Amino acid sequence: MKGPIFKQIVEYGCEEVRLCHDKVTGLRAVIAIHDTTLGPAGGGTRRWVYASEQEAIEDAIRLARAMTYKYAAAGINCGGGKGVIIVNSMDENSEELYRAYGRFVDSFNGRFYTGGDVGTGIRELRFIKMETDYVLGLPETWGEGRPEGYMPTSWGVIRGMQACCEEVFGNPSLDGRTVAVQGLGKVGNPLVRYLLEEGAKVIVTDTNIEQLKEIVNKYGRKVDAVDPNKIYSVDCDIFSPCALGGILNDDTIPQLKCKIVAGGANNQLKEDKHGDILHKKGILYAPDYVINAGTAIDDIYTTMKGGYNYKAAREAVDQIYDRIKSIIEISKHENIPTYKAADKFAEERIKKIGGIKNLRVREVVKPYLFR
Repeated sequence: MKGPIFKQIVEYGCEEVRLCHDKVTGLRAVIAIHDTTLGPAGGGTRRWVYASEQEAIEDAIRLARAMTYKYAAAGINCGGGKGVIIVNSMDENSEELYRAYGRFVDSFNGRFYTGGDVGTGIRELRFIKMETDYVLGLPETWGEGRPEGYMPTSWGVIRGMQACCEEVFGNPSLDGRTVAVQGLGKVGNPLVRYLLEEGAKVIVTDTNIEQLKEIVNKYGRKVDAVDPNKIYSVDCDIFSPCALGGILNDDTIPQLKCKIVAGGANNQLKEDKHGDILHKKGILYAPDYVINAGTAIDDIYTTMKGGYNYKAAREAVDQIYDRIKSIIEISKHENIPTYKAADKFAEERIKKIGGIKNLRVREVVKPYLFR
């Protein structure tokens, strides 16, 4: 997707793209709001070294659209949004940079809520929170009962994998299955732990050598480490991309020796055609915005009246299993790739809820999910 910004906005059905700059801190950021039919836009903030400003805008728009579909498919009354902060080095993560960004988030007056993403963790979210209340995912909102080390996105990926295994192997168990995990960050790292607990054989890789060494030192012979360029061609049952997007493409798909692709990364398909290619090759693809919705689902439970309820939040994340199964059924019934089935699943809900909203009396103040 290249060309004029408005062409990109129209192509992806985006409502608004705001370019943010602060001359004191040097902040350069993009905030994209894709669709607010279901409610206020929610989406994490990514900090990244982009090759160009055009690339950053494109990333924000694509990720915002993915969030719209993620919330819709998960049954959450939110729209999709995304923020990206453009930096020259990943060392640029100062308090003043994020506080300046927080002021721009606050200027949306609740139309956009943000949380963590690549490059933005708890530390950075707390800086944003100094300037706005529209922040999700802070540990202080979790309350009691949430187990230490619980990562909802990683657990949701496990549930999605189980649904795929039931379809492909006739049994949802991961015991004895070989899973190749690409990326060992905040999703891939706990995913490895869950996989080992489920009895899977795990192959790991990461471009960050320190993260790779950490996992190898932690689990020893329980995991096999490979070079990042070789992860696509390893013999495995499941390939699990948990790094950046666009990794399913013309170069990588021919190398795959798996029966299932199920991971936590966003925008895994470089282009739609790559979802078609996977379908033709007989590789079951778990649509990324459905299988990786765990944290988005969990975050909503931090906004509920009465406080966070871990049991209810965990049960909601567990339902990713059922949603993946539903999408597989649509794919089989209509003989379409799973990525198209997922879009259909999400768009149907947006259409139905949008119709209901049009029936409301305009004088009634619209209730928002977030309080």
